[in-house]
Amino acid sequence: MAQMIFVNLPVTDLARSIAFYEAVGFTADQQFRDDRAQMMTLSENIHVMIMTYDRFADFTPKAIPDAKTSAQVLICTSADSRDDVDAIIGRAAAAGAKLDPTPQQDMGGFMYGRSYEDPDGHIFEVMWMDVAAATAAFEAQPA
Repeated sequence: MAQMIFVNLPVTDLARSIAFYEAVGFTADQQFRDDRAQMMTLSENIHVMIMTYDRFADFTPKAIPDAKTSAQVLICTSADSRDDVDAIIGRAAAAGAKLDPTPQQDMGGFMYGRSYEDPDGHIFEVMWMDVAAATAAFEAQPA
C-alpha cells in the first residue's frame, strides 16, 4: 500500500470550509464525516481532515494557534504544469481565498509556484517543477 498523508486542520466554520475546499478541487469523502469533521480528498494519497476547533482539541492538549496570525506549517502540493498552478489559484480566488500570502516562485522556467490562504488562514502552496531542468540548473551552479 502506498503511503498516504492526512493533514488535520482546525476550522471555525465547517460548512464554509467544506464549500471552500470543494471549490478549490477537493472532494468531500462522505464515509469520514460527522457534525464536527469532514475528510476532504485531493488525490488518492492526499487528504485533509477539517475539524471544528473543539474536535481538533480532542487530539492535542496544546493550544491551537490562529492561522491568520501565526504560521506553524505551509502545505505544498504539486501540479502538472504552470497552467495547472494558475488554474488552482484561480479556483481558490473564486472561492474567496487570499492569494499569494507567500512569495510567488518563478525559477527560470523550471519551477513555478503560487499560494493561497483558506478562510481560516491555512496556507497552501501549489508548485510545478520540471525535475530534469531543475537538476541541470542546480548542477550548473558553482559549488
